[in-house]
Amino acid sequence: LHGGGYHNGSPRTHRRLAADLGRATHMRVLTPEYRLAPEHPYPAALKDALVAYGWLIRQGIGADRIVVGGDSAGGGLALSLLLALREAGAALPLGAVLLAPWTDLTCSGGSYSRLRKFDPIISREALRAAGLEYAGERDPADPMLSPLFADLSGLPPLLIHAGGDEVMLDDSRVFAQRAREAGVAVSFKIFEGMWHVFQAAGTGIPEARQAIDEIGSFVKALFAQAASERAGE
Repeated sequence: LHGGGYHNGSPRTHRRLAADLGRATHMRVLTPEYRLAPEHPYPAALKDALVAYGWLIRQGIGADRIVVGGDSAGGGLALSLLLALREAGAALPLGAVLLAPWTDLTCSGGSYSRLRKFDPIISREALRAAGLEYAGERDPADPMLSPLFADLSGLPPLLIHAGGDEVMLDDSRVFAQRAREAGVAVSFKIFEGMWHVFQAAGTGIPEARQAIDEIGSFVKALFAQAASERAGE
C-alpha cells in the first residue's frame, strides 16, 4: 500500500520500491490504487484495501501466503486493514512490513519538534492538514485512522523501519513499543541519518539496500516458520 499522505502517490510512483521488495522476498507484489483524499476521505482507502485483500483470497491465495506492506500513509493503511480484518473475524495475513508508518494523524509525537531541523521532507503542519483531509468528518484520533491509539492485540508479526532524521520517527517508535506491550511480535529498527521512506531511493544507497535485504529475510523467515508449523501439525 503506497504512501503519499492519503492524498497523492500511486502504484506508478512506488513501482521501483515494489519491484525491489518483490526481488528481495521472492514474492509477487500487488499494489492497489486506492482512492485518495480530499475527494475520497476515510473510509474509502480502507474499503479499497479490503477489496484488494479479498480479491487475493478469492484467487485462492490463502491468508497464510500473504504479507501486507506499506510506507508512510500506506503503512498506516496497512495497519487499519489488519485491525479491520481482526474485528471482522477474518483470517489475518502472515505478517506486515511497515516503512515509517503514519500511525498518528494528530501528529502528537515529540519527534515532530525534536527532529524538525533535520527532516528535509515533512513538516507537522503539512501532515496535520493532510490528516484532516483524510479524516473528513471523523476524529483524526479515531483508532481506525490512527492505529497508535488502537487495541493492538492479536496482530501478526510486524517489521517496522524508520529513518533517524524524520519527524515521524515517534509514529514508528511509540507504535512498536505499544504493539510489543500488546503481545505482538515486533522487529523495529531505526536507520540513523536516514530520511522518510529512504528505501524508495533504491538499492544504490547502502542503507536502502540493507533495509530491503532485511525485509527479504524477515518475510522468508515468516514463511519458513509457517511451513515448519504446518509440518508439525
